[in-house]
Amino acid sequence: MIALTRRAWGASSLALLAGCATGAASSTGPARAPAAIGAWGFDLTAMDTSVDPGDDFFRYANGAWMARTEIPADRTRWGTFDILRDKSDRDQRVIIEEVALAGGENGSVQQKIADYYNSYLNQDAIDALGLAPVQPEIDEINAARDHEAAARIAARPGVAVNFPIATYISLDQRNPDRYCVGMTHAGLGLPEREYYRRTDGQFPAIRQAYQAHIERMLTLANQPDAARKARNIVAFETQIAELHWPIAERRDRSRTYNLQTRQQIAALAPNFPWDAAFESQGLNHVNEVVVRELSAIGPLANLYTRTPISTIRAYLVYHLIRNNASVLPRAVDNEAFDFFGKTLNGQPQQRERWKRSVDAVNGALGEAVGQIYVQRHFPPEAKAQMTELVENLRRAYGERIDRLSWMSEETKVAAREKLATFRPKIGYPDRWKDYSALEVRAGDAFGNAKRYQLWDWQHDLDRLGHQTDRDEWFMTPQTVNAYYNPVFNEIVFPAAILQAPFFDPNADAAVNYGAIGGVIGHEMGHGFDDQGAKSDARGVLRDWWNEEDVRRFTEVTDRLVEQYNAFAPLEGLNVNGRLTLGENIGDNGGLQVAYHAYTLHLAGRPAPVLDGFTGDQRFFLGWAQAWRALIRDEALRNQVLTDPHSPAVYRCNGTVRNMDAWYAAFGVEADNGLYLAPPDRVTIW
Repeated sequence: MIALTRRAWGASSLALLAGCATGAASSTGPARAPAAIGAWGFDLTAMDTSVDPGDDFFRYANGAWMARTEIPADRTRWGTFDILRDKSDRDQRVIIEEVALAGGENGSVQQKIADYYNSYLNQDAIDALGLAPVQPEIDEINAARDHEAAARIAARPGVAVNFPIATYISLDQRNPDRYCVGMTHAGLGLPEREYYRRTDGQFPAIRQAYQAHIERMLTLANQPDAARKARNIVAFETQIAELHWPIAERRDRSRTYNLQTRQQIAALAPNFPWDAAFESQGLNHVNEVVVRELSAIGPLANLYTRTPISTIRAYLVYHLIRNNASVLPRAVDNEAFDFFGKTLNGQPQQRERWKRSVDAVNGALGEAVGQIYVQRHFPPEAKAQMTELVENLRRAYGERIDRLSWMSEETKVAAREKLATFRPKIGYPDRWKDYSALEVRAGDAFGNAKRYQLWDWQHDLDRLGHQTDRDEWFMTPQTVNAYYNPVFNEIVFPAAILQAPFFDPNADAAVNYGAIGGVIGHEMGHGFDDQGAKSDARGVLRDWWNEEDVRRFTEVTDRLVEQYNAFAPLEGLNVNGRLTLGENIGDNGGLQVAYHAYTLHLAGRPAPVLDGFTGDQRFFLGWAQAWRALIRDEALRNQVLTDPHSPAVYRCNGTVRNMDAWYAAFGVEADNGLYLAPPDRVTIW
């Protein structure tokens, strides 16, 4: 019943690839010290001024950089976020290797960082062990005589397999003061159900390659009759995919909150071994579960019980090997990369082992590394400057709420209350995670990964029945990203994203407001997007808008859906405007609010002209620079089908074309490619 023992915080709205930066420099004169990029925070050499900004603002701002830049062979995309992430990786490598060199007493966090990193890094030692670390679990799966025995194994924490139904421990969206057990459909090896269903383009070839990959993986695991088993696994996963909800429907927080008793869940599929699975997870005492895709769970449970046990065993063995590939012999690791890296995402080369080792340490001991990272790379004054900018954006949001024509006064009162209670978390947590109960052993990469999974599950299991920890962070400080969590009504900005081009205290304020200001506004906007707006100021999932407000809001946002549906990054593949709606609302409203905050910052003073660019032009260039990126076609296809974020070019162009200030700043007219007539421009906040 559970395939994923990692925490799944379904209530949090993570803003993948959404950055932040603040503007401390005065916009009435040049920066007081050199900016990190260019003279005032923007790279003029990146521009392609042969492109009319009204036709393609993304390429106008970034075209020369795009023309001279190649995606590194070990990457699927390369741009602002990726460059900062590469810098963060290198900064962390220095920290981790210094700790690894110095070592520490047994049981100390230094010892754990050192042994986790060195064990993962040492591929030769992993090769020498062969399949021995995972063989007991393979043997146990192959010995499972019936579906109950297989479900017990799959549900057991630390056994890294896929399964059609997954459970996790999360925040309760209707009661932010408690944790709850959640349940969701799962079990696919390919990224999303459409990879199994579509017959156009590359999809049939991908499925063939996936089946061949499964056969090779089973062969490497010494499993007999690998070809037949691979066919059966793909057929089983295809049946699972048919029962999955369309990905856009899974965004609906109202539909995906279904509180069920154990008795109600058992009634969904009486033949499924529910009690055995719950007991195996340590959840036998739990009587209530929040089910996400309620209509899918019964059919998936029935599919499991009617599928031959031989297919179930092969399916579990394959995913056990695949999910542990990075800590198994390189032949297994390389085979996993050949399909999931090269075929699925177009990545020519595997990342260097040290980079993956840094990722592995981050996954298990992220805050231990983050504590040192913050000391070295996040000055205290940056937190103060960022706090000031957040408050400027809060003020701007409030003024814009007051001016809304489509929102009733009744709902405005509740919206202002929610805005006032937004809690910003900036840089790093006030209290660091305690890793004392996590055991890490030298030379045991597989065992360390397994023990982390067990520790992580037990950490969450112990919290059931206790008050929620509102000081917890769901990203490490060294993460280049940001997020909004509707259950705690908080916006979170890790230290690593608070760097140029997002945040540079010596850059022109217009650039900073366009970059980090747009991202702060984006994260605040998640509190008022089509899903975040379903939680009130306390974080409780409930309807706090009146029906007429919802109707008018939906009319406006449906127009945004139509705009993004029209974008086609690849032939025959359009952006899913419904899937990406929340993030598009965040960009649309966030940049509008950031521009409003920039005008408040000017306080009536004229902005200077720098290198021929007005303040308003620099504001929008800051936004475009933040989204600079190149991406491989395979990875782009994957993003469009699975990611609630639009591709970078549309996050830039699709946002600015709805802002009157952009038209005025760059003289955009009706014959330009991005032009929208004023009635067609979408202004939400």
